[in-house]
Amino acid sequence: MVDALLSADERRRAAVARADALRGEQKAFGKQVGRARGEEREALLAKGKELAAEVKAAEAEQSRAEAELDELHRAVPNVVHPDAPHGGEDDFAVLKHVGTPREFDFTPLDHLDLGTRLGGIDMERGAKVSGSRFYFLTGVLAQLELALLNMAVAQATRAGFTLMITPTLVRPEIMAGTGFLGAHASEVYRLRDDDLYLVGTSEVPLAGYHADEILDGDRRYAGWSACYRREAGTYGKDTRGIIRVHQFNKVEMFSYVRPEDAEAEHARLLAWEEEMLAKIEVPYRVIDTAAGDLGTSAARKFDCEAWIPTQGVYRELTSTSNCTTFQARRLNVRYRDDNGKPQIAATLNGTLATTRWIVAILENHQRADGSVAVPEALRPFLGLDVLQPA
Repeated sequence: MVDALLSADERRRAAVARADALRGEQKAFGKQVGRARGEEREALLAKGKELAAEVKAAEAEQSRAEAELDELHRAVPNVVHPDAPHGGEDDFAVLKHVGTPREFDFTPLDHLDLGTRLGGIDMERGAKVSGSRFYFLTGVLAQLELALLNMAVAQATRAGFTLMITPTLVRPEIMAGTGFLGAHASEVYRLRDDDLYLVGTSEVPLAGYHADEILDGDRRYAGWSACYRREAGTYGKDTRGIIRVHQFNKVEMFSYVRPEDAEAEHARLLAWEEEMLAKIEVPYRVIDTAAGDLGTSAARKFDCEAWIPTQGVYRELTSTSNCTTFQARRLNVRYRDDNGKPQIAATLNGTLATTRWIVAILENHQRADGSVAVPEALRPFLGLDVLQPA
């Protein structure tokens, strides 16, 4: 890719030079025509038409070369942080474990069986209405999701984040600017008739919120939105229940900071995520994602994964990414440095709560009779101490 990028840059430079030279020649030629008379003028006019055609062709070639360079440039991912682990999906580094997986004195049910008994998850009608991997949350689980998201909002606003309910449809340049097209385009729903994209996270509209602006200081937003993901290439993987679905709700933190402050902000976002996980009282681990498993825009990413008892594995509940200047450069988001000069900002994002958290809450807090204890911090938002079978 780097070789292709360098070659494209050479072609663009050559095309620009040729077009500039021809335009200069055309300008000088125009003055010559202005001084000519009679047959000489007619001959020069004929030659001028040929020169104009050459200029037009050269400008078209310049446009093609610039478009090719831009396309290749946008395909280059962010530079990976030097401390990120090497390797692919399975080469993450576990930074810490928090809590101990529970020992059950009965056979635990999975989240779908529990949700069905609670009268709270309806996969069958979700599939009937919308297709596979869609669902209805009803009754107490619909209330549980709203309580969870409201608890996330309360924490975020106390920490100084501005709450935003964001658009879920964005223009192509905003989706591309955040790095979600290109290699990840197959994951995104596109409305071709309107040339709009459905977002998979409110990170996208929040990144575009200040496009082409110069900020007067750091900004922190908490975006609440529905999220949509095609989950292309994951057929047969995590298809039971609501672990991997096409639509879900999420509260997402998003920060604009100076590049030199980005790593410290990344640590803060991770701490806020862990604060939320402590409130739902589930065992979890924090991992440092390996370089080959990072998305296009992230220089480094930490995931918090909760223990899922019936699967005997940890599943991602939160993720926080330091995108350095990658997104802001593409979206032209700047700030003024101490000398008043505009500089490219850094952007970061982190999840505070999603629909998937219901899976961890149900499975870790279930009781032998099929009821589920509500984590203490969540009770004021839900108004219940226990979820009872319907």
